[in-house]
Amino acid sequence: MLGVTDLPTYLVGLVLIVLLPGPNSLYVLSVAARRGIRAGYGAAAGVWCGDTVLMVLSAAGVASLLQANELAFGVVKFAGAGYLIWLAIGMMRAARSMWRTRHERAQAASASAASPTATERPYRRALVISLFNPKAILFFISFFVQFVDPGYAHPALSFVLLGLLANVASALYLSALIFGGTRLAATFRRRKRLSAGVTSAAGVLFLGFAVKLSLSSA
Repeated sequence: MLGVTDLPTYLVGLVLIVLLPGPNSLYVLSVAARRGIRAGYGAAAGVWCGDTVLMVLSAAGVASLLQANELAFGVVKFAGAGYLIWLAIGMMRAARSMWRTRHERAQAASASAASPTATERPYRRALVISLFNPKAILFFISFFVQFVDPGYAHPALSFVLLGLLANVASALYLSALIFGGTRLAATFRRRKRLSAGVTSAAGVLFLGFAVKLSLSSA
Protein backbone atom coordinates (compact mmCIF):
# COMPACT_ATOMS: atom_id res chain seq x y z
CA MET A 1 0.00 0.00 0.00
CA LEU A 2 1.62 3.24 -1.20
CA GLY A 3 5.00 1.55 -1.25
CA VAL A 4 4.86 0.42 2.38
CA THR A 5 5.99 -3.16 2.95
CA ASP A 6 5.17 -5.44 5.90
CA LEU A 7 2.71 -3.01 7.48
CA PRO A 8 1.72 -5.34 10.40
CA THR A 9 5.36 -5.57 11.54
CA TYR A 10 5.70 -1.80 11.31
CA LEU A 11 2.61 -1.29 13.48
CA VAL A 12 3.87 -3.71 16.14
CA GLY A 13 7.26 -1.99 16.23
CA LEU A 14 5.60 1.42 16.31
CA VAL A 15 3.47 0.53 19.34
CA LEU A 16 6.51 -0.74 21.25
CA ILE A 17 8.50 2.39 20.40
CA VAL A 18 5.69 4.79 21.34
CA LEU A 19 5.28 3.08 24.71
CA LEU A 20 8.94 3.61 25.61
CA PRO A 21 9.18 6.50 28.12
CA GLY A 22 11.01 9.58 26.89
CA PRO A 23 11.31 13.31 27.59
CA ASN A 24 8.35 14.15 25.33
CA SER A 25 5.81 11.86 26.99
CA LEU A 26 7.12 12.66 30.46
CA TYR A 27 6.75 16.39 29.86
CA VAL A 28 3.19 16.00 28.52
CA LEU A 29 2.24 13.94 31.58
CA SER A 30 3.80 16.53 33.89
CA VAL A 31 1.93 19.42 32.25
CA ALA A 32 -1.41 17.57 32.31
CA ALA A 33 -1.00 16.72 35.99
CA ARG A 34 -0.09 20.29 36.93
CA ARG A 35 -2.31 22.34 34.63
CA GLY A 36 -5.08 20.16 33.26
CA ILE A 37 -6.29 18.70 29.97
CA ARG A 38 -6.11 21.86 27.86
CA ALA A 39 -2.47 22.56 28.74
CA GLY A 40 -1.67 18.87 28.33
CA TYR A 41 -2.95 18.92 24.77
CA GLY A 42 -0.99 22.11 24.16
CA ALA A 43 2.18 20.22 25.07
CA ALA A 44 1.06 17.22 23.01
CA ALA A 45 0.54 19.50 19.99
CA GLY A 46 4.14 20.65 20.36
CA VAL A 47 5.29 17.03 20.34
CA TRP A 48 3.25 16.22 17.24
CA CYS A 49 4.48 19.27 15.35
CA GLY A 50 8.08 18.59 16.34
CA ASP A 51 7.87 14.95 15.33
CA THR A 52 6.27 15.90 12.02
CA VAL A 53 9.10 18.32 11.26
CA LEU A 54 11.65 15.61 12.07
CA MET A 55 9.85 13.13 9.83
CA VAL A 56 9.87 15.60 6.95
CA LEU A 57 13.56 16.34 7.50
CA SER A 58 14.28 12.64 7.63
CA ALA A 59 12.51 12.04 4.33
CA ALA A 60 14.41 14.98 2.80
CA GLY A 61 17.77 13.52 3.78
CA VAL A 62 18.77 15.80 6.66
CA ALA A 63 19.39 12.73 8.82
CA SER A 64 22.09 11.59 6.42
CA LEU A 65 23.70 15.04 6.63
CA LEU A 66 23.74 15.02 10.43
CA GLN A 67 25.08 11.49 10.45
CA ALA A 68 27.91 12.41 8.07
CA ASN A 69 28.72 15.79 9.68
CA GLU A 70 29.97 15.32 13.24
CA LEU A 71 30.04 19.06 13.92
CA ALA A 72 26.38 19.55 12.94
CA PHE A 73 25.35 16.53 14.98
CA GLY A 74 27.34 17.75 17.98
CA VAL A 75 25.80 21.22 17.90
CA VAL A 76 22.24 19.91 17.83
CA LYS A 77 23.03 17.20 20.37
CA PHE A 78 24.52 19.48 23.03
CA ALA A 79 21.89 22.19 22.45
CA GLY A 80 19.21 19.59 23.11
CA ALA A 81 21.01 18.24 26.18
CA GLY A 82 21.41 21.77 27.55
CA TYR A 83 17.69 22.46 27.15
CA LEU A 84 16.78 19.23 28.97
CA ILE A 85 19.13 20.18 31.83
CA TRP A 86 17.48 23.61 32.05
CA LEU A 87 14.05 21.95 32.30
CA ALA A 88 15.35 19.53 34.94
CA ILE A 89 16.71 22.38 37.06
CA GLY A 90 13.35 24.16 36.82
CA MET A 91 11.52 21.04 37.99
CA MET A 92 13.88 20.55 40.92
CA ARG A 93 13.50 24.18 42.00
CA ALA A 94 9.72 23.77 41.86
CA ALA A 95 9.98 20.57 43.93
CA ARG A 96 12.13 22.35 46.54
CA SER A 97 9.50 25.07 46.81
CA MET A 98 6.81 22.41 47.32
CA TRP A 99 8.81 20.77 50.12
CA ARG A 100 9.29 24.10 51.91
CA THR A 101 5.62 25.03 51.75
CA ARG A 102 3.92 21.63 52.06
CA HIS A 103 2.41 22.51 55.47
CA GLU A 104 1.33 25.99 54.43
CA ARG A 105 -1.53 25.55 51.97
CA ALA A 106 -2.32 29.22 51.55
CA GLN A 107 1.31 30.14 50.92
CA ALA A 108 1.72 27.17 48.61
CA ALA A 109 -1.23 28.27 46.53
CA SER A 110 0.15 31.79 46.32
CA ALA A 111 3.61 30.53 45.35
CA SER A 112 2.09 28.29 42.71
CA ALA A 113 0.26 31.21 41.16
CA ALA A 114 3.44 33.27 41.07
CA SER A 115 5.71 30.44 39.94
CA PRO A 116 7.19 30.11 36.43
CA THR A 117 4.54 27.47 35.73
CA ALA A 118 1.96 30.24 35.44
CA THR A 119 3.84 31.67 32.44
CA GLU A 120 4.92 28.31 31.09
CA ARG A 121 4.22 27.76 27.39
CA PRO A 122 3.69 23.99 27.07
CA TYR A 123 3.44 23.98 23.27
CA ARG A 124 6.72 25.82 22.76
CA ARG A 125 8.61 23.80 25.35
CA ALA A 126 7.41 20.48 23.96
CA LEU A 127 8.24 21.61 20.42
CA VAL A 128 11.80 22.51 21.42
CA ILE A 129 12.26 19.21 23.27
CA SER A 130 11.18 17.35 20.13
CA LEU A 131 13.23 19.35 17.65
CA PHE A 132 16.50 19.33 19.60
CA ASN A 133 16.84 15.59 19.38
CA PRO A 134 19.13 14.52 16.52
CA LYS A 135 18.79 10.89 17.52
CA ALA A 136 15.07 11.15 16.72
CA ILE A 137 15.87 12.27 13.16
CA LEU A 138 18.27 9.35 12.75
CA PHE A 139 15.69 7.01 14.25
CA PHE A 140 12.92 8.09 11.91
CA ILE A 141 14.95 7.54 8.77
CA SER A 142 16.54 4.27 9.95
CA PHE A 143 13.17 2.86 11.11
CA PHE A 144 11.00 4.12 8.27
CA VAL A 145 13.35 3.07 5.47
CA GLN A 146 12.99 -0.57 6.49
CA PHE A 147 9.35 -0.48 5.43
CA VAL A 148 9.63 1.51 2.20
CA ASP A 149 9.69 -0.39 -1.08
CA PRO A 150 12.82 0.84 -2.92
CA GLY A 151 11.12 0.14 -6.22
CA TYR A 152 8.09 2.31 -5.51
CA ALA A 153 7.85 5.32 -7.83
CA HIS A 154 6.82 7.81 -5.12
CA PRO A 155 8.72 7.02 -1.88
CA ALA A 156 7.65 10.37 -0.39
CA LEU A 157 4.10 9.02 -0.16
CA SER A 158 5.43 6.00 1.74
CA PHE A 159 7.09 8.29 4.28
CA VAL A 160 3.89 10.33 4.59
CA LEU A 161 1.84 7.22 5.36
CA LEU A 162 4.36 5.91 7.89
CA GLY A 163 4.57 9.33 9.53
CA LEU A 164 0.78 9.65 9.69
CA LEU A 165 0.49 6.28 11.41
CA ALA A 166 3.24 7.27 13.86
CA ASN A 167 1.40 10.48 14.77
CA VAL A 168 -1.89 8.62 15.25
CA ALA A 169 -0.18 6.19 17.64
CA SER A 170 1.43 9.11 19.46
CA ALA A 171 -1.92 10.94 19.73
CA LEU A 172 -3.61 7.92 21.31
CA TYR A 173 -0.78 7.38 23.78
CA LEU A 174 -0.42 11.02 24.79
CA SER A 175 -4.20 11.33 25.21
CA ALA A 176 -4.08 8.45 27.68
CA LEU A 177 -1.27 10.18 29.56
CA ILE A 178 -3.14 13.50 29.59
CA PHE A 179 -6.35 12.10 31.07
CA GLY A 180 -4.37 9.96 33.50
CA GLY A 181 -2.36 13.00 34.52
CA THR A 182 -5.42 15.10 35.29
CA ARG A 183 -6.72 12.34 37.58
CA LEU A 184 -3.44 12.46 39.45
CA ALA A 185 -3.59 16.25 39.73
CA ALA A 186 -6.22 16.27 42.49
CA THR A 187 -4.13 13.85 44.54
CA PHE A 188 -1.02 15.97 44.01
CA ARG A 189 -2.84 19.10 45.16
CA ARG A 190 -3.93 17.40 48.37
CA ARG A 191 -0.58 15.75 49.06
CA LYS A 192 2.21 18.25 48.61
CA ARG A 193 4.88 15.76 49.66
CA LEU A 194 3.82 13.33 46.92
CA SER A 195 3.74 16.14 44.36
CA ALA A 196 7.23 17.30 45.36
CA GLY A 197 8.56 13.74 45.17
CA VAL A 198 7.12 13.13 41.70
CA THR A 199 8.41 16.48 40.44
CA SER A 200 11.86 15.68 41.82
CA ALA A 201 11.82 12.29 40.11
CA ALA A 202 10.83 13.91 36.82
CA GLY A 203 13.73 16.34 37.14
CA VAL A 204 16.17 13.49 37.76
CA LEU A 205 14.82 11.63 34.72
CA PHE A 206 15.26 14.72 32.54
CA LEU A 207 18.87 14.95 33.72
CA GLY A 208 19.26 11.31 32.73
CA PHE A 209 17.85 12.04 29.28
CA ALA A 210 20.30 14.93 28.92
CA VAL A 211 23.28 12.77 29.90
CA LYS A 212 22.19 9.99 27.56
CA LEU A 213 21.81 12.43 24.67
CA SER A 214 25.15 14.14 25.31
CA LEU A 215 26.96 10.77 25.37
CA SER A 216 25.31 9.52 22.19
CA SER A 217 27.21 9.30 18.93
CA ALA A 218 26.09 9.91 15.38
